[in-house]
This record gives sequence, C-alpha cells and structure tokens, in this order.
Amino acid sequence: MLPFLLMAADVQAPDLQATPPAVETAIAAMTLEEKAAQLGSSAPALPRLDLPAYDYWSEGLHGLARNGIATVFPQAIGLAASWDTALLDQVGTVVSTEARAKYNGVRSTRDRRRFAGLHIWSPNLNIFRDPRWGRGQETYGEDPYLTGKLGVAFVRGIQGPDAAHPRAIATPKHFAAHSGPEAGRNSFDADISPRDMAGTYTPAFRMAVTEGRAQSIMCAYNSLHGVPACASSALLTDRARGDWGFDGMVVSDCDAVGYISVFHYYRPDLPSAAAAALQAGTDLDCGPSYDALPAAVRKGLVPEAAIDTSLRRVLASRAALGIAFGQRSPWTRMAPSQVDTPAHRALAQTAAEKSLVLLTNKDRLPLKPGTRIAVIGPNADSLDVLEANYHGTASAPITPLQGIRARFGADRVTYAQGSGLAAGVALPVPETALSANGRPGLTGEYFSDGAMTRRVATRQDRTIDFDWDRAPPVPGLSGKGYGVRWTGQLTPPGPGRYRLRLDVPRCFDCEGHDPVKLWLDGKPLITDDGSDTAVEAEVTVTDAKPHDLRIDYVHASEDGGIGLRWVAPIDAQRGEALAAAGAADVVVVFTGLSPTLEGEALRLDVPGFLGGDRTAIELPEPQRALLETLATAGKPIVVVQLTGSAIADPWSRDHADAVVAAWYPGQSGGTAIARMLAGDINPGGRLPVTVYATTRDLPAYIDYSMKNRTYRFFNGTPLYPFGHGLSYTRFAYAPRTAPSASVTAGQPLAVSVTVTNTGKLAGDEVVQAYLAPVDPQEQGRTIPVLQRQLVGFRRIPLRAGEASTVDFAIDPRSLSMVEHDGTHAVVPGRYRLFVGGGQPGGAAGIWTDVTITGTRTVLPK
Repeated sequence: MLPFLLMAADVQAPDLQATPPAVETAIAAMTLEEKAAQLGSSAPALPRLDLPAYDYWSEGLHGLARNGIATVFPQAIGLAASWDTALLDQVGTVVSTEARAKYNGVRSTRDRRRFAGLHIWSPNLNIFRDPRWGRGQETYGEDPYLTGKLGVAFVRGIQGPDAAHPRAIATPKHFAAHSGPEAGRNSFDADISPRDMAGTYTPAFRMAVTEGRAQSIMCAYNSLHGVPACASSALLTDRARGDWGFDGMVVSDCDAVGYISVFHYYRPDLPSAAAAALQAGTDLDCGPSYDALPAAVRKGLVPEAAIDTSLRRVLASRAALGIAFGQRSPWTRMAPSQVDTPAHRALAQTAAEKSLVLLTNKDRLPLKPGTRIAVIGPNADSLDVLEANYHGTASAPITPLQGIRARFGADRVTYAQGSGLAAGVALPVPETALSANGRPGLTGEYFSDGAMTRRVATRQDRTIDFDWDRAPPVPGLSGKGYGVRWTGQLTPPGPGRYRLRLDVPRCFDCEGHDPVKLWLDGKPLITDDGSDTAVEAEVTVTDAKPHDLRIDYVHASEDGGIGLRWVAPIDAQRGEALAAAGAADVVVVFTGLSPTLEGEALRLDVPGFLGGDRTAIELPEPQRALLETLATAGKPIVVVQLTGSAIADPWSRDHADAVVAAWYPGQSGGTAIARMLAGDINPGGRLPVTVYATTRDLPAYIDYSMKNRTYRFFNGTPLYPFGHGLSYTRFAYAPRTAPSASVTAGQPLAVSVTVTNTGKLAGDEVVQAYLAPVDPQEQGRTIPVLQRQLVGFRRIPLRAGEASTVDFAIDPRSLSMVEHDGTHAVVPGRYRLFVGGGQPGGAAGIWTDVTITGTRTVLPK
C-alpha cells in the first residue's frame, strides 16, 4: 500500500499553461458559427484546421462506461468503503488506460462517437447528504474530507503523472450542491447557508482542483439561491478560477445550459441563456444550446472574445491529449489490447474485496469448511447489482451464486430466489425455473443475421440476463444486425399468477430499438416490434409443470442487451426458499436494492421509491418478510446487502448471525463475497455513510441544511455509524505522542500511534482520526453544532501479531472551523482528537487533548 500523508498543506493549483500556437491559429481562422459548433460536446470536424470530429462525453465512474467491454469495478460508494486512496488511484489509472487503448484502436478508422473519447466525466464529488438520494451510489459518501481525498486519488489516476500530457482528462462533477431530489432536478433551487456550502458541499471540489489538479469541472443542473450553477460566475469564475486557481475547462451537465431558460426561467430564451452560461464560465455545452451563441453575439448579449476565451480552453485540452492539431502524446503508443487485461481483472477483484464491510458477526463468519449453504434472495444471481449505473460491459461477470458455487462446490449449494426486491418489481427469471437438454437454462442459438438463417454458435445460457452494449455476445457477430433464439422449458416454482417480461434496455445514445418475441407452449405471448424497452404479459398456472418456451431477439440497433424477467407469486417463492434452507447448514441471504430501484431520473413509482430516489430507507417489505420466513427454518442466517445506499434493517442486526455490506461490487463481486465467507480474505472495509435506524431520523429531503445530517451533525443513535466495520481479527492502539498536545493556530498538528494486530489472522485496519471541539460555542460555532469531523485516515495491512506506526500530519485546514459566513478559520481553544478504528465510542483507539494557541487565523477560501 502506498504511504499517504494527510491533508498536506494547501497545494497550489497548476500554473496556467500557455495555449499552443496551433490553437490560436485555429481560432483566428474560424467563423463565428464554427466557433460555436466547437463549443458543443459533439464537435464537428474542421479538416482544413487539422481538427477531427470529437465527442467530449465519456464516462468512467467505476470503470470505462458505455463503450463496450471494459473492466467493471465496484460502484463508487463501494470504492469509498475501501477507504484506500492508493486503490482509487489504481482504478482511475485503469479507466484512462482503457479509454486510451480503445481510442488508439479506432482513431484512424472513423470519426469519434459518444463515450469513445478521452474527457472522462468522473468522479462524482457530490456529498451523499441523505440516503434517499438515488444517485448517492455514484459518490464517495457523506464526508467531505473522505470524498475529497478519494476524489484527488481518482483524478490523479485518470490524468496520469504528466499534467502537460494527460492520459485522459478527469471531470469532477456536479459543481456544486447537487444531491437530490431526482424529481425536478433540472429546476431545483438549493437554499444553502455559506457555512454549509464552504464546510460540506465544496471542499471536495477544492481538493480536486488544488491537490488533484483536475483539468475539467462539470457544473450542475440545480440553482443556488436562484442562480443556475452553470450561469453562476460566483461559483465558476470567482470561486473555482479566482480562489482556487483553476485553469481548466468547465463543461455543463447535459442540456443544463438550455434549462437555464426552459426550467429555471433565469433567462427568457436560448440565446440569452447561452450568453449567461458562457460569461459565467461554462466553456463547453453538453448539448446543442451553444448553437445559439452566434445569435447572442449579434444581439449584443455576449462578445465574440468571450467565445474565443472558452474555445481556447476547450481546444487546449485536446492539444494536451495529443488528439488535435497534429500534437503528440506519449499515450498514443498505448496498445489497443490494454483493455480487460488479467491485471485489470485482478484489480477489480481486489477492489471488490476491499469494499466489503462486515457490519455484524456473532462468531458465524468465516464459514467452516464443508458447510452446506443455501443461497437465497433477489440479489443472489443478478447482473444489475454487479454493474450498478454508469458501467461498462464486463466480459465475465461473477454473481454471488456463481462465486459461492465455485468456492464451496456446486454440490454443497442450494439456491432459491425467495422474493422480489420490492412490490411489483420484476427480477430475472432464475435458472431454477429454466431447463433445456436436462440442464439449467435455455439453449441459445446465435445467428449473424436477423432472419436467423446463418447460425454461428450454440450454447447453454443459464439465465437470460445479458449486457451486450457495444459488445457482441459471441465471436463472429458484428456490432448489430444479429439474432438470437432461445428454446427450452419454463417450470414455475408453484401455482399462481406470473407476470413475464422481456426487457431490452435502451442504450443511452441509441436510435431505434430491438424487436423481441416470446412463445409459451407454442403460442405467441409477447411481441414487440422494437417500439418499447419492456413488454410483458400475465399467465396463470395451476401446477409446477414445465412449459415450452421460445424467445427470438434481433439486435437491430445498439441496445444494451436483453433480460427475461418475472414477478412470481409470493407463496411459491417462499416455499422454494424454505426447501432450499432446509437442505443447508447455513442460509446466506442476498438482500438490498438495485439500479432499477435507485438511480438517475428513473421512471418508477412503487412503494418506497419514486423517480430514482427512495421515499423510505427501510428494507422493502417483500425482503423483510422473506427474512422472517427463513428464520422459521431454524438455520443460521448470514445477510449480505447489495446496495448503493444505506438500508435500515434492524431485524438483520438483531436476529441474523452476520451482516455484510457488499454494495454493487462490480464484475468480480461474486468471487470476492465467496472468498470473504470462506475466510480466504479478511473484510476490512468501513462505512462511508451513516446507516440510520429509520426514515424518521431524517430531516426533510429537500432541506439542504446540514442540521441533524450525517455523522458530523446527527444527534441520534444510528443503526451503524460512519466509519464502522468489523474484522476477523482484533487491533489495539497505543500512543507514540503525549496524551496532550499544543499547536499554534495556522501550523500543522503531528500525531503518532502504534497499531497492533492482536488476533490470529492477518487483516487490514483503517486508522481514522476525528477532531471534536470540547465546547463548540467556544470555537465560534453556530447551529448546527459539529459533533466531530474526520481529519485523517489510512488503511494499513497487518499480519497476525504485527505492529505498525501511523503518523498523521493534520494541516491547518483540517483543524479549522467553518464560520457562519463560510470563512475557514483556525480558532484557538480546546479540542479532542480521537485516533482509532472508527468513531469514538464504537471502536478501539486513543484520545489526545489538543490546545490550539495564538490568534484566530483565517485560511484561503
């Protein structure tokens, strides 16, 4: 593990680099209309200026996304649970390496298409202030310090070691204060105090600029006190460029410039909206809104010189990447084969293992060798919960069921889906209900033509749950125009009414759609000519006999795959689950959520969920009922939560023998979970969020005040606290510095501890440092009162019996208090510093009394 020094003194942002002469020459040669076109995210080619077509929109939240086969790491919230900056740097490196490799592989054969560029619109540095936010899964959690440090590492990994020649360009988003609600997000006006803005919502972005040297920033959809973020000169020019020294480019969230007039009504029409955004500091528009800039110039709303300024920044970024004006980059030599390599796949497994958080363990884990396991639950065998949102296409994803079978032996594992995720939500039809040729699953015949006359492959597909976005399923198929036919039998677990559904997820930038058809017992049941993303039909069965099944699928456009799903009768599912539990020594239940329930602007309205957000944080009722039913079997229960956010599940804490948070763990999630259950690895992840006991503990969702939010300001008792995580071993702490310390305001504080693994197994400890004022009012604090704040952390591996010294250098900004006007000031007074394996009161550690002397010292903004 790489050493990590906490909050080194404020690092200066990179010096403004001179614009390459070729950029100035090109700008001088462009017409006004050509300039405006180059400020859209899909920029056309200008061959006479040696400027190829280019699309700036590429994604890389937890692996290169939406561009075919790529390494899929745990979702960002899972990466945050690792508390490992070195890991985040490595993941960012893989993201940009695979982006470069793919870019180099096609750069001379065709123009750029969306998601195939080198401007990576990640990481998401918004604060997960409320667990109801569906996109919180994309963040690094609720703490600004943890978010900032992990974000810095990810940015550095993406951009590489040479600022003048970045491997790719990172784009921290969404600047600023964008964290729900999803419904109405395009017009939401966040009312935030200067103190909360400076203390919670912007520190991570500041770190990304001043320490990570991010070369791009994305402005957000929301307004701040009536001013849209993408039209806020106070945010983009005064704060980012003026206070922080940012010299890169600012890109809008998609269509946010148009929304300035359409949803925010901040300007009356598109030309004035485009002018407002450009003059505020938004250089590049994701969308077509900057096509209105020539009209804005002619109306006198914006000078052409302002367009030149933004164009200079945008084109300079392409020159630095070596993808325009004949500029060169050392990264152009990267081989196209550097995608989904063995090393990248190994890192995905390591990341999944490091993200696992052991919440509760009543001496049940690790499981003993030879244990017979019942794998049960709606998330036990689902591709969705591995990939999360903003994902690539994994070449060989391993679900928890597959991982457990591989590790413990298929003959020692029984399986049942058990329940749905939430009322009325369809799940993949499980392998237990599909058969062909005497084996689980269906026979898949793959054809190179949509008429299905030229078969190129036949295989047994265990389930119909596929992601084929820009990734043909078998060799010999082109990107589109192929067909697949599945045949076999559907055997329901019991009588009742079933809702069968064919999902053909529309890829984000697709035109057209894929036709599908399903026959049951020789009769057409579902037919879609390509006009819908999901089609369904209900059938009633009176027994559990097999029914002939056939599905025809034609991949005519660029859709992202196909899924055969169902909503099954509750009684039939629970009966199957109890039978599986009865044949096992231990029951491992995979509960949680999925990206179909929580995410970005989803069209969903079921109990507990709305538009991508949650309306309640409790485990959905069907899953609660499943757990209670399984308890009647009298077998030990291990609960593994696959989720992008905190779930209030007090039943599992109180009644289960162990509880694990596995997040959305990426392509190797099943392998990582199985290895943890077996004791091959020791869980060392820590919670990056507070797990509240009930929705009633939360303030109003639309209230952006930090009062009673997150561990820093919450006055109640959580189900599990921020920073919590257990291990299969134990750790002890001893001070290496005096039990009290004094530091002059404006100077760093040095603290040193010895951490010893006192158990019998090797394991990782996450050493955490928290600062708390003894008397908040004495330090000039106002409501909400700060309870404590994270000021340092480091993840260290320790062998059994091994001791290690951990030195913290806590810089003045981490020692500062944020005053009512947003000023960061180091305030003399008495403080307490806790260094341990979690928050004080719940983990081993030591206290140090700290006195800050001298005079109040104001820090840079």
